[in-house]
Amino acid sequence: MPMSRFINTPANSRKAVRDIDAHRQAPKTGVLLVNLGTPDAPDTPSLRRYLREFLSDRRVIETPRAIWWLILYGIILPFRSPRSARAYQRVWTDQGSPLLSICRTLADNLEKALRKTSPQISVLLAMNYGRPSIDQAVERLRKENIQRLLVMPMYPQYSATTTASVFDRVTNSLQRLRWLPEVRFINDYHHDEAWQEAIADSVRRFQQDKGKPEKLVFSFHGIPKQYLLDGDPYYCQCQASARLIAERLELADDDWICTFQSRLGRAEWLKPYTDETLEQMAHDGIRNVQVVCPGFSVDCLETIDEIAFENREEFVEAGGETLDYIPCLNDSDVHVKILAGLCHRHGQGWPEFTGVRAAGASELERRVERADHAAQRLGLD
Repeated sequence: MPMSRFINTPANSRKAVRDIDAHRQAPKTGVLLVNLGTPDAPDTPSLRRYLREFLSDRRVIETPRAIWWLILYGIILPFRSPRSARAYQRVWTDQGSPLLSICRTLADNLEKALRKTSPQISVLLAMNYGRPSIDQAVERLRKENIQRLLVMPMYPQYSATTTASVFDRVTNSLQRLRWLPEVRFINDYHHDEAWQEAIADSVRRFQQDKGKPEKLVFSFHGIPKQYLLDGDPYYCQCQASARLIAERLELADDDWICTFQSRLGRAEWLKPYTDETLEQMAHDGIRNVQVVCPGFSVDCLETIDEIAFENREEFVEAGGETLDYIPCLNDSDVHVKILAGLCHRHGQGWPEFTGVRAAGASELERRVERADHAAQRLGLD
């Protein structure tokens, strides 16, 4: 049967034209920044959609599906959605979700920094849940002729609930493409000395203004204890992160503590719990604490509201006087520099990260000419 029977269908013709059009452009490298996600708006319907997508991920919740659906649809979505909407209303800005607006600025600034090495680098931003989605980012790959893709989950510490979930969703989305890019993944970067020093320096600068606290609390997002027992390295990487940053700050062992926040449900999660620890500190006579969250790359509901609002109120009600939250690195210049350094390190060997020039204008002109001839021969012109 003639191949033209397949090629000349409308759908196949459009795909063929797109692939031929790729030859008209210089190949590019894409950096895909992925953060957890955010609802579209601080209202109950938006939170219901967001939580349904988030808490349906098997990487996040490993409870047997039949049992979990009853909990999710019978308890969590009806009752947690309105409560979460009120929390998001407290942190929402004129630019929308703080996490999304900060990530957009960070992605734009990272692209500017990377393009100093090569103009053929694009930074794509996606949320694992919500929008802009990973599927939307993948749609840009062929349109921009991105042939090499570096995936950077914005989690300094690795967990199956976060980093592995990003990998799942990226690879699932890439299955829709016929022409796959070369792909590299960054598992974690808590061991990066520049990142450790940046967190330590953010604490130093904060304390220059606010003074030193009686206790510095390193608060990380929690996961169920069973995930640790099943082999998730997250707990160990959080402990290492806190210890290495504390060493840079020259803190004594009694000056700091590592805790875990944001637990869900009745199962045991990683301990000690942040909220219970802060309450106990107040009961024990500690009046002044500072909290830093090195597991979060940018500020979000869990830092701005849970720590800086809810936990502060609980600490004061329990007898404490001052709880100060030390912001994340967010879209700061030092954060851009750290992420750019990670990109260069993990992009070694790719021409865009080694300063190799892309095809010149004359080569692109010849490439376009060859693509036009191919299109004519296939009847696609």
